[in-house]
Amino acid sequence: MAHGAEKVRLSLQKDNRGWKKWGPYLSERQWGTVREDYSGNGDAWNYITHEMALCKAYRWGEDGIGGFSDNKQHICLSFGFWNHNDKILKERIFGLTNRESNHGEDVKEMYYYLDSTPTHSYTKMLYKYPQNPFPYDKLRQENGRRGKQDPEYEIMDTGVFDNDEYFDIFIEHAKADEEDIMMKVTVFNRGPKDAPITVLPTIMFRNTWSWGYEAFNYKPIMNGISNRLIEVTHRKHGKYNLYLDGADELLFCENETNFKKLYGTANNTAYPKDGINDYVVSGKKSATVNPNNIGTKASARFTKTIKAGESATFRMRFVNHSISEPFGGFEDLFAKRIREADEFYDDLQRDVADADLRSIQRQAYAGMLWSKQFYYYNVYEWLKGDPAQPGPNQGRKWGRNSGWKHLYAANIISMPDKWEYPWFAAWDLAFHCVPLARVDADFAKRQLEILLREYYMHPNGQIPAYEWNFSDVNPPVHGWATWKVYEIDREQNNGVGDIEFLEKIFHKLLLNFTWWVNQKDDTGNNIFSGGFLGLDNIGVFDRSTPMPFGGKLQQADATGWMAMYTLNMLRISVEIALVHPVYQDMASKFFEHFLHIAGAMESIGGKNSSISLWDEEDQFYYDVIHIPNGQSILLKVRSIVGLIPLFAVEILDPQNLDKMPVFKRRVEWVLANRPDLARLISRWFESGKGENRLLSILRGHRMKMILKRMLDESEFLSDYGVRALSKYHEENPYKFYINGEVLQVDYTPAEALTDIMGGNSNWRGPIWFPLNYLIFDSLMKFHAYYGEDFMVEYPTNSGNLATIKDAAMAIACRLIDIFKKDTEGNRAVYGHDVKMQKDPNFNDHVLFYEYFHGDNGRGCGASHQTGWTGLVAELIHKTAKETFKQTEKEELEISK
Repeated sequence: MAHGAEKVRLSLQKDNRGWKKWGPYLSERQWGTVREDYSGNGDAWNYITHEMALCKAYRWGEDGIGGFSDNKQHICLSFGFWNHNDKILKERIFGLTNRESNHGEDVKEMYYYLDSTPTHSYTKMLYKYPQNPFPYDKLRQENGRRGKQDPEYEIMDTGVFDNDEYFDIFIEHAKADEEDIMMKVTVFNRGPKDAPITVLPTIMFRNTWSWGYEAFNYKPIMNGISNRLIEVTHRKHGKYNLYLDGADELLFCENETNFKKLYGTANNTAYPKDGINDYVVSGKKSATVNPNNIGTKASARFTKTIKAGESATFRMRFVNHSISEPFGGFEDLFAKRIREADEFYDDLQRDVADADLRSIQRQAYAGMLWSKQFYYYNVYEWLKGDPAQPGPNQGRKWGRNSGWKHLYAANIISMPDKWEYPWFAAWDLAFHCVPLARVDADFAKRQLEILLREYYMHPNGQIPAYEWNFSDVNPPVHGWATWKVYEIDREQNNGVGDIEFLEKIFHKLLLNFTWWVNQKDDTGNNIFSGGFLGLDNIGVFDRSTPMPFGGKLQQADATGWMAMYTLNMLRISVEIALVHPVYQDMASKFFEHFLHIAGAMESIGGKNSSISLWDEEDQFYYDVIHIPNGQSILLKVRSIVGLIPLFAVEILDPQNLDKMPVFKRRVEWVLANRPDLARLISRWFESGKGENRLLSILRGHRMKMILKRMLDESEFLSDYGVRALSKYHEENPYKFYINGEVLQVDYTPAEALTDIMGGNSNWRGPIWFPLNYLIFDSLMKFHAYYGEDFMVEYPTNSGNLATIKDAAMAIACRLIDIFKKDTEGNRAVYGHDVKMQKDPNFNDHVLFYEYFHGDNGRGCGASHQTGWTGLVAELIHKTAKETFKQTEKEELEISK
């Protein structure tokens, strides 16, 4: 039963309607995406640039600051600002393109997601806006001058925040009801002098009328009344009113392209998309807003000089009916929604005692919930072009994503990062769902279902990877994520699991599993390849392209992922079989498939074998490349690739086996009649419980060797988690000689120094949360089998013995320490930046980066990739729960 107002709201509607119809579903960057690219050469970054976005109507979505929209993004609300110094309004977040920055695309702004309930009944974010001219040119020029060996030049480096000459702009939404959204902008002048600011709450219709489709042959309209009301009329949504509390004036234009400014051709309207910008920045000298106060884009202008150290608040209300006093009781309703948000998180965080950890966890959830986005991409229409527009280049028919004509995306999807990665990524999304399930299990379940639908997943069973190339291959982690979400949902539902959800996902995963077996095990020997598998530059070569000299790569990680996938499918089929016994046959199928993969990896270690992923000399797994002359070469890079076999672990519970006689007979037959396979199953008898059976690629000696290397601080174990590449390569770079050339892999703990996969990510040393979380999860499974008696040295060479669970918890705490304040009040994530470490207007707000420096924990890459880095919220939950249980146990012992 739901308790608390927010939980009641969640229980009312499982999909993105009702209280979830309106949410922060706008992108932060629609320009520079594949969807908006209609160029002849596929140069998405330059087809629409940041500057062009001011003037160009998008085809597939909208972007904005603090953006809110309906679940199909027909009506969009966002905010613009002007510091009275910039040449353009601040209507969207700025960053550098892949070519402009020395380490790939990079947002160059300071903003934070501070709070959100799962229904978005309350949300809060902070945008920091300089009072002096925004340093667009300085950021471009300095980053353009720097090479890959140099650090990135960030907005903090420009000095615009040094003297506190900036505004802290807090943007809040609170829903009075499902179709009644209150908005509040509070602007603090942090500087030493009074400073003017213009705040522009903006509403627009996503342009659906310019493309020539019969279903959208009408144009919605909005019109202004005095300075306090904008009436909104849309055929699909009906009528709304946007009330403004004390606006100076209302400004209207059209959400249509300024062809004259961009291309030197005639405009379709006298008041194009940038009309409000030109009017405000010119000091009302440009006749670019409609004097009749009608249009498809509108802003209310609030201009105020804010005294040094003080603040001003601006209020709006968007509602689907008329209200005589729209701001009566406004603050009381706002306060009520904040109390309800506190109530929701107080319950969720009941085991988390530390105030700093509670803040980190709540901000992580906020980032994940703010990172939802309406993602719209009809590949068939994109390939052929729109009826009312010039046809695209003919090469498009055979170019990017041309094999995915069936893909029709129009859903609210959790994004990795709404500026740097404003498109879904298959394996990212699977990791997102684990912490999301803790706050909104229904949303997490729907996310997993989306990519497996017939209008996403390819008819051949492949899951689309990401929009730059749907045909790329991401690791098969959806089975794992499905089980984790099921477990969390079951825990929150008093032990009752959603078997229907498992069945639905299982059937679709069968198609994807079959695709893997048919496409990525081309020799039929249960050793797999998969290309780059998300680990962009982890290897010697770009693994997504053909190998040099006609070589063929066989991958320890691809094979490890597939072993894990079989066990995920086994676990799911066992759970369903407890309710529907017919699934016992599927459990048997995946049980034996796993054994064949494990057997292949076990048997390929011989000296005379043509395949050898396990190296007896180093006691580690490596990729192997086969060249046409019959030679096989181990690529002896000590990387996360060799740890991935750790993830293939599952326990067969004797109590479950007893409930599944068909499956149990098959297991016992294998144990009795296939000694070659039976030896791959560890067996552990527990008095009173029976005989547990461990299914794992890593058992016995190999497991101990992998753990020894992984827990070694001179190799993989950092103060802040497990590195993607062993620190051994800092002094011993791996070198591969080919055609007189040397290809080298060095330990690079932070940003990438190579151009493989664009160079904006690095797997050659940093700490990445998704694989660290899988390490944690796998170690907890090993502990569940071996128990308290199995000890490991933690860290390696320290002389300290610990249980596997203790080692897992210690790794989790190291990961959490990236964000947690140390004894000096500093957060490792912010490195040596004094202002971000010491200024309370910065230090108490947390950024969740894409990855982290392998030695000092500094944040690297995308600065708002709360997506999979949001897993820190689940680690905080798990460690707090374990601490609570341990405290209870100790108190019980004392009482005895």
